[in-house]
Amino acid sequence: MFTLAEVASLNDIQPTYRILKPWWDVFMDYLAVVMLMVAIFAGTMQLTKDQVVCLPVLQSTVNSKAQPSTSGKADFTTVETTTGQGEASSMRTVSFGSAPTVTPDIPLSGATSSQYQPTESGQELKKEQKDSSGRKTNLDFQQYVFINQMCYHLALPWYSKYFPYLVLIHTIILIVSSNFWFKYPKTCSKIEHFVSILGKCFESPWTTKALSETACEDSEENKQRLTGAQSLPKYVSTSSDEGSPSASTPMITKSGFKFSADKPMIEVPSVTILDKKDGEQAKALFEKVRKFRAHVEDSDLIYKLYVGQTVIKTVKFIFILCYTANFVNTISFEHICNPKVEHLIGYTQFECTHNMAYMLKKLLISYISLICVYGFICLYTLFWLFRIPLKEYSFEKVREESSFSDIPDVKNDFAFLLHMVDQYDQLYSKRFGVFLSEVSENKLREISLNHEWTFEKLRQHVSRNAQDKQELHLFMLSGVPDAVFDLTDLDVLKLELIPEAKIPAKISQMTNLQELHLCHCPAKVEQTAFSFLRDHLRCLYVKFTDVAEIPAWVYLLKNLRELYLIGNLNSENNKMIGLESLRELRHLKILHVKSNLTKIPPNITDVAPHLTKLVIHNDGTKLVVLNSLKKMTNVAELELQNCELERIPHAIFSLSNLQELDLKSNSIRTIEEIISFQHLKRLTCLKLWHNKIVNIPSSITHIKNLESLYLSNNKLESLPAAVFSLQKLRCLDVSYNSIALIPVEIGLLQNLQHFHITGNKVDILPKQLFKCVKLRTLSLGQNCITSIPDKVSQLLQLTHLELKGNCLDRLPATLGQCQLLRKSGLVVEDHLFDALPSEVKEVLNQDTSIPFANGI
Repeated sequence: MFTLAEVASLNDIQPTYRILKPWWDVFMDYLAVVMLMVAIFAGTMQLTKDQVVCLPVLQSTVNSKAQPSTSGKADFTTVETTTGQGEASSMRTVSFGSAPTVTPDIPLSGATSSQYQPTESGQELKKEQKDSSGRKTNLDFQQYVFINQMCYHLALPWYSKYFPYLVLIHTIILIVSSNFWFKYPKTCSKIEHFVSILGKCFESPWTTKALSETACEDSEENKQRLTGAQSLPKYVSTSSDEGSPSASTPMITKSGFKFSADKPMIEVPSVTILDKKDGEQAKALFEKVRKFRAHVEDSDLIYKLYVGQTVIKTVKFIFILCYTANFVNTISFEHICNPKVEHLIGYTQFECTHNMAYMLKKLLISYISLICVYGFICLYTLFWLFRIPLKEYSFEKVREESSFSDIPDVKNDFAFLLHMVDQYDQLYSKRFGVFLSEVSENKLREISLNHEWTFEKLRQHVSRNAQDKQELHLFMLSGVPDAVFDLTDLDVLKLELIPEAKIPAKISQMTNLQELHLCHCPAKVEQTAFSFLRDHLRCLYVKFTDVAEIPAWVYLLKNLRELYLIGNLNSENNKMIGLESLRELRHLKILHVKSNLTKIPPNITDVAPHLTKLVIHNDGTKLVVLNSLKKMTNVAELELQNCELERIPHAIFSLSNLQELDLKSNSIRTIEEIISFQHLKRLTCLKLWHNKIVNIPSSITHIKNLESLYLSNNKLESLPAAVFSLQKLRCLDVSYNSIALIPVEIGLLQNLQHFHITGNKVDILPKQLFKCVKLRTLSLGQNCITSIPDKVSQLLQLTHLELKGNCLDRLPATLGQCQLLRKSGLVVEDHLFDALPSEVKEVLNQDTSIPFANGI
């Protein structure tokens, strides 16, 4: 027999799991407890009370009723006794079956006689019946106990005997079936995790804050805040409406509010204050909910298991009801027993009374009533399970009642668990939905961000760049802190790896802001903020992975002067570059594109008449189509770097206003086309460095106005005399080639100020070199030079002299006569410098701080 404590452990569900037990599960649990008490009560009564009481059926009474004319004498069974010699005891053999029965009213004697004969007459029988109140059977107590036990097992129906145990077993099965989904490992882990997260979401201060803000969002108090909050200066656009963003332009939109150019947006003050610890816990909850959803939504095991256990309970109910209805009438008070132990008792038939019959029948009726109620609840549960799609859960009502319109619908086990929670309290789902909303998560991030990045902290991160401008660089934040827009004297703002960047109307306070960097930061702007940026922003850097990340409002900044686009613009993946029309960028002067282009985007021609500088830095992708260059007649600077060009593009020769051409890091081997540069009258700077050029054609002399020529990192072996006919040449860079000789014609370059021949094979410096008296920079490092002529003293304007990496034994003492040369500008080995005369070293060491100070 089970104890109540042992059975109750089967229904021992954690108190926190009660939120997943709807009313029918709770009701069935109580019904199971009542059925369990019925089983225990019935079983206890069976164990503590007499089971049956049996009395022999007297044959005379039966015969007198069946045969009233029969004489008072009765037949009896002949008992033969065989007595052995010398034995004190005798053995009785009683024959059964066809032998006549013993007269029931004559008691059996011990072993004193071998034969029984009828000695009573009819008169004596009547006298005895008259005098006594009952018929004596002369059965001793042990015989009564024996026959009671025999008849309990033979005459009593099995259902009367095992009814309490059946009820107990059935109840245990029903209890196990009701709570199996809480115990099965594959579902228990998910349920435990869900209940844990749900409890934390319900109690989280962020939940209360989010719902409170939603509740007061449309309140009169909130409207008064919006009406009275005019502390921010209004920005009125000075430009026309032309260039305003279209409906498809991604702007920040908030439910319940509309934005216009003359009405700045005011953030609604927070209803409650969320400390840092609560904010971190809320962030962790968002991450837990996201991972739990991904883990649970991909299967419907919990739903199937719950349906399965409900079906099992229903089948169990039908089975119990069917067999109980058949055996309910077998429980009765009276039973006839034929134990066939006449050789021990002397009687063949007994009448028995089942003392528990009345009580068991009442308990059985109660049990049937309980099981019927239980079964109807099971049927209702099945109806509920199949009536609505429990594998789908919609937060439509939550979206309607709150400002979090982005709460997604869920499915499978996640949806089923939420449906079960709704049966407990729908408020759980509403609070849980807050942590499924990206809007809610973004609000939390904004609050936490503003708490962390105060105005004082941001002010500490402001620095001055090389252009002596105040610059702030924000890296990998969850958003843009509000205090940023209080830095009204900021010139440059860099936002890097901030995926949820939003630029509010407060940016109109930053009147000094002219340069904005968006590095992997697809920022959204409010309408008023856009109007301000459109009229004030001059320089914009956009670094992206895919062209879709470029904010659409970028193409509408009509007063933009410089645009830098760095990212993937491959035409095959982005349908002809995918850039929006640049037609609105009327004042754009500099366009810098660092990407993997195969041709110059046709959309660039929209601003071609305005462009003065075009820079295309490829990643090694070959730039094939360059015909669009012909339309860029006003371009003064053109850079085509790392574009795998093998020759100078002919389209360049049409750029009559070109002043600087940079073809760095290509695969150019020959520059015979350089003769066509004679048509480019304004060309002053030609950069052909980092290519594969073997020689310089003599036609280079036709570029009369050339002032800077960069041919470093090529494969030149000599310098032709034609180079030195360029009288206006101020900078000549032929570093890192294979040049062995500096021609004496170099003395013709009287305007030469910078000469770089580092990393070649030069061993002798011609005296004519020192006729270039305007030289300020002379780089001769990493060559084979053995001596420096004393005529170096003629270079009075020399400020930088590189000699390191040669075969020098000493330095000329005349270096001290180079009035502007200082030790910081002299790049030589230390031992060579130490070998100089002390007075020379003293001259070179004096005023070493002046050039540095001037550089600052």
